[in-house]
Amino acid sequence: MNTIELSEQYLMKTYGHQPVAMRSGSRSVCAAEDGKSYIDFGSGIGVNSLGYCNADWADAVCAQVREIQHTSNYYFTGVQAKFAQQLCTMTGYSRVFLGNSGAEANECAIKVARKYSFDRYGKGRGTIITLQNSFHGRTLATLAATGQDVFHNYFFPFPEGFAYAEANNLADLQAKLDGTVCAVMMEMIQGEGGVNVLDRDYVQAAAKLCAQQDILLIVDEVQTGVGRTGTFLASEQFGIKPNITTLAKGLGGGLPIGACLVDAVCADTFGIGTHGSTFGGNPVACAGATAVLERVSEPGFLESVMDKGAYIREALESCPEVEEICGLGLMIGIRLKTMKATDVLAAARNAGLLVLTAKDKVRLLPPLTISKEELDAGLEILLQILNP
Repeated sequence: MNTIELSEQYLMKTYGHQPVAMRSGSRSVCAAEDGKSYIDFGSGIGVNSLGYCNADWADAVCAQVREIQHTSNYYFTGVQAKFAQQLCTMTGYSRVFLGNSGAEANECAIKVARKYSFDRYGKGRGTIITLQNSFHGRTLATLAATGQDVFHNYFFPFPEGFAYAEANNLADLQAKLDGTVCAVMMEMIQGEGGVNVLDRDYVQAAAKLCAQQDILLIVDEVQTGVGRTGTFLASEQFGIKPNITTLAKGLGGGLPIGACLVDAVCADTFGIGTHGSTFGGNPVACAGATAVLERVSEPGFLESVMDKGAYIREALESCPEVEEICGLGLMIGIRLKTMKATDVLAAARNAGLLVLTAKDKVRLLPPLTISKEELDAGLEILLQILNP
């Protein structure tokens, strides 16, 4: 049996697989087992931030594998410590907890917020408000935190203690701050919800409300962080500094890692035994993530992300089929007038271009390092599909 047949037989059917078996990749192009090549405008849902098999990233990972691959968090490792220092320094946070995914980072944030509130106010103040149309993960707690009814099914009972406010509606949020709330959790851009950018005024007003009532503000930057929007954190473009920021996806450059960053207000909330992870902060993952941070922090890198995003927008704006372009930097959503996003995805794949969808939109998350030549080749395919 081939790869697809083996997968269909032995893997749980939890994914809507595309009929492609990947074999290798370089820069922003990947190759399938049948020899067909694809320009990747999805980068593994924003994970391959430096593209496929970036040389510096691969060298760092391979060197670490040959030195020590795992120790458990009973012990210190230099690569983990230096990565934590670099990440906190770049973001201005006090401490970080390292896990393995965005869902784990968000679980950590939920626990920090509830313990912070319990330590100061006791029981009865553990509600976390998230926004309608949000997405925060697929564990039971992060599913409960996700503000989409489509995810609230099958797995009952869900953990309690979550409420949902309408995005960009400050009055609705304010009405739900009823004395039981310990945190407000939001994405600056609702990625899985349709690449919906929050209003800057709303975000700033919400942050002010939280500060006034000693309610922690959590920003989920699992998809928007690590330079994806043209600043290292998307929240920088909204003029706020959340108490807690979560990262994952592009942080590891292709290896599983999640990070929950906390400011001085809640830096000492956790003590020994209050949280943990066997694999969190794994030396190999930290080596890869360090390579990502070093590249993203190079002079001009983030500006290049902004420029590439503007280049894509300019190429698409004149297309008659395009109704709306949303997002920031290299996180782009495209609403179409007559075509279905799923049909565009299939047509693009057949033509050698990988894109994503989000609700009814085509979603683009190309590698941050994508070249102009690769962009032009991919945009040519996409525009040919949108302008048949």
